[in-house]
Amino acid sequence: MKVIKYGKYTGEPADEVDLDELVKRLGDFLLQSGFESQYYGLSEFDASRSMEALRDAILRALQEGDLLPEDLMSDELRKMLQDPGALNNQEVRDLVEKLMERLSQEGYINPQQPPQVTPPPQTSARGQIGQPREAEARFEITDKAIDFLGFKTLQDLLGSLGRSSFGRHDTRDLSTGIESGGISRPYEFGDVLNLDISETLSNTIRREGAKVPLQIEYRDLMVHQCEYHSSCATVLLLDCSHSMILYGEDRFTPAKRVAMALSHLIRTQYPGDTLSLVLFHDSAEEVPLSQLARVQVGPYYTNTREGLRMAQRILLRQRKDMRQIVMITDGKPSALTLEDGRIYKNAFGLDPFVVGETLEEVNKCKRTGIMINTFMLATDYSLVQFVQKITQMCKGKAYFTTPYNLGQYLLMDYMQRKTKTIH
Repeated sequence: MKVIKYGKYTGEPADEVDLDELVKRLGDFLLQSGFESQYYGLSEFDASRSMEALRDAILRALQEGDLLPEDLMSDELRKMLQDPGALNNQEVRDLVEKLMERLSQEGYINPQQPPQVTPPPQTSARGQIGQPREAEARFEITDKAIDFLGFKTLQDLLGSLGRSSFGRHDTRDLSTGIESGGISRPYEFGDVLNLDISETLSNTIRREGAKVPLQIEYRDLMVHQCEYHSSCATVLLLDCSHSMILYGEDRFTPAKRVAMALSHLIRTQYPGDTLSLVLFHDSAEEVPLSQLARVQVGPYYTNTREGLRMAQRILLRQRKDMRQIVMITDGKPSALTLEDGRIYKNAFGLDPFVVGETLEEVNKCKRTGIMINTFMLATDYSLVQFVQKITQMCKGKAYFTTPYNLGQYLLMDYMQRKTKTIH
C-alpha cells in the first residue's frame, strides 16, 4: 500500500523577506550617482543598472543579516550566503532570483529586455554574417521605488530630529515634549487664555480620577497654540559637478536622498509650498523632481552663477510669501557662461573673475528678496570665506556639513522657518 507522508509547509525563504526593508537597504545602490563607475567616463559602460549588479546588491543585503527570519535560516544556508562565491550556488541564486521577481511584481523595478546586438561581419575573402551577441539584461527603478525611498529617508531624518513621525503634530506638551492630537499646549505665564476645555478636563481626570467636583490646577491648563504657515517657494540648487563623487567619497547620492525627503515633506505637510530642482555643472538645467533619483554627476565644472540665474527666473514667477534658494555644493565656482554662450572654465583656485560675477548674481538675489541658504560639503578655508560672503550679502544661513548630517540640518532649517509659535 502506497504511503504519503505530509510535513509542515514552512514556505519559501524569499517570501518571508520584508520587501520594504530590502528596498530601503538597496537605496544607495538604486540611487547611485556614478560613484562606482566614475572611471568609465561614459554611461554606456556603467553597469549599475544591470540585473547582475542587482543580484550582487541583493546578496550583500542578505549577508548583512536580519532580512531572513531566524527560523528559516539553517546553518547550511547561512554558510552558503557568506561564501565569497555564493551566487555560484544554485540555492542562493534561486533565492536572489525570487527576490528580484518579487521586486518586479511589487512595482519597485522594471526589468528591461536586453537588445540583440549583431557585430559587423568578420573580415574575410567572402565575408561572414556576424552572430548575435548577448547583451546584458538591465532594469529601471520605478516611480514607486523613488517615492518609497523619499518617504523612508524623511522618516529616518525626522526620527533623528526627535519627531516620532512626520504626521502633523498640532498639540505639544512643551514641558515634556509629548505630542498628541488637537491644537493646544500647556498654559504659560502671560498667556491670553484661549483655553482648550477638553484637554484641560482630560488632564484633571487623569490626575484625580472621574469625580465631582473637579479640582483644576495650574498644571492641568491647556491653551490653543496657533501656528503660522507661510507659503514658500524653494529652489533646490544641487551641485552635480564631478567633484561630488571624487576624493573617495560619494556626496551626490546623500544629497539626492535629502532632496527626495524634502520633496516628500513639502508634498505631504506643506501643500501650499513649491519646490523646484536646478542642477548646476558646466552650465545649469531645471530637472523635474520625479527624475532626480535617476540623475548622475557630470559634467565636470561648477557654474554656480548660471545655477543662481536659473533659480531666480523660477522664483520670480512664483507669488509666495517667501522665496528662497537652498544650495548644496562641495566646491568653488569654476565656470561662467559668457554673453556669447561660451563657457569660461578655470579649476585652479578661486578665479577673481568667476567669483566676482557669481557674487554679483548673489547681489541680484538680495535685491529681489530671495534668500540663499548654503549647505557646504567641504571645509577648505577659501571656500568657507566664499560661503560666508554669500551669507552676509543675502542674509541667509551657511551650514558646513557632511553627507552624513546634511539631511538633519536641511530639514531642521526648513521646518524651523515654517512654524512660528504665537503666544
